[in-house]
Amino acid sequence: MRWLFFGFSGRISRVPYVLGTLFFVALCSAVISRLMALPEESGQFAFWSLAFVVLLPVIVWTSIALAVKRLHDINIPGPVAICLFVPAVSVLAMLVLCLWPGNRGGNDYGADTNRPKGPTS
Repeated sequence: MRWLFFGFSGRISRVPYVLGTLFFVALCSAVISRLMALPEESGQFAFWSLAFVVLLPVIVWTSIALAVKRLHDINIPGPVAICLFVPAVSVLAMLVLCLWPGNRGGNDYGADTNRPKGPTS
């Protein structure tokens, strides 16, 4: 799990990418919905605000890591993941990453999909 969400080497196919992205969208949504349900003066609001502030960089990091590995599966260099931060392009880029099939067999970023690039890859 650590490699899937935090590593940048290797490749992942469409299903792990979509499921990983949906997991963090659901997690972020749960925290935001909890924040919206609480009055700002409550102690719980401060707790959930802190939880959101801590969670946000984790979500950004994992989004980049998942996108880089998904791009590797399509045999595109990871730095192209910066397109996810361009508002006009991000929706299209997300659709491409979710729908575009990966390369069959090995490519420049690993011999197999859904695993880190090994020393022999």
